Amino acid sequence: MQPFDQSKRRFRLRMRGARRLSPAYFALVMATGIVSIASERAGFHLIAVVLLWLNTTQFVVLWVLTSWRLIRYRRALIADLTDHRSAPGFLSAVAATGVMANQFILAGALNLALGLWIFGILLWIVLTYTIFANLTIMESKPTIDQGITGAWLLAVVSTQAISLLSALLARHISQPLRLDVNFLALSMLLWGGMMYISIISLIFYRYMFFKFSPADFVPSYWINMGAMAISTLAGSTLIENAADAWFLDELLPFLKGFTIFFWAAGTWWIPLLIILVVWRHFHRRFPLRYDPAYWSAVFPLGMYTVCTYEMASAMRLEFLRPIADVFVYAALLAWTAAFIGLVKKLASNLIPALNPR
Repeated sequence: MQPFDQSKRRFRLRMRGARRLSPAYFALVMATGIVSIASERAGFHLIAVVLLWLNTTQFVVLWVLTSWRLIRYRRALIADLTDHRSAPGFLSAVAATGVMANQFILAGALNLALGLWIFGILLWIVLTYTIFANLTIMESKPTIDQGITGAWLLAVVSTQAISLLSALLARHISQPLRLDVNFLALSMLLWGGMMYISIISLIFYRYMFFKFSPADFVPSYWINMGAMAISTLAGSTLIENAADAWFLDELLPFLKGFTIFFWAAGTWWIPLLIILVVWRHFHRRFPLRYDPAYWSAVFPLGMYTVCTYEMASAMRLEFLRPIADVFVYAALLAWTAAFIGLVKKLASNLIPALNPR
């Protein structure tokens, strides 16, 4: 009975770990899903399929843990939901749902994708207005240097994920509903653009006018680029849908101009982010060890790859394809490094002998 009791005790301890589950852990699904899609676009079909099955498992496990946290550790979840630094991380669940549905569309599982689309829209409405309303009416608030991180841009990513998914599903819906879904996709694209302008202004202000240490440069700041990359992908998809919606056809010059603007803005961020990474990890000898936040850095690399492929196709900018052909390897390398770190972390938690502590 003693070994059985010890196993039960270990199981309870593992489930108790759900109390500290990061709200942004769904970035794992976002990163794995978009790297899978990037691999498919690059011609690595086997890798894409393996990552699809892996991501389906990750998606289910994370929702089980999140549901358990809601039931068993509601106070901890509410504390995260009302904190300026952690609350935006909940929106990773919306983006993950959109990316997962995108994978199902590519796999031909349209019914699953449609169900996730409806769920994603409801989740976006509940989380967006709950988070922003709560943070608005709070009496005690942090200063901007203490309260804002790149995770705030998940508000943009989640919105554009719904825009992208709506545009993709519209291709499989008959008229006149196809017109309505394309209009929803266009509206979400513009809402996301509005939010990016507001949030990135605050982030840039924080960069320039407050003390910034290596510890302050968290991986979620890569979403500065990732938010523009997914906006590019959503815009490119709507350009390809122009024949199905008269308002998209009339707005084609606007859509093309803004899509290139999104891509150019995302591209501008890449050298600066690389410089800050080098400064953080090498110049100041900041330790490089696994952190769930690294998935927020993997996702933008995969999304930049996919959006460049899609924009090159939608706007006949074939000279941009070599950029995507290079970035797909960067995305795969970053995903592999983060996944190895995750496996080691899980192994050390599940097998006490492997834990250095």
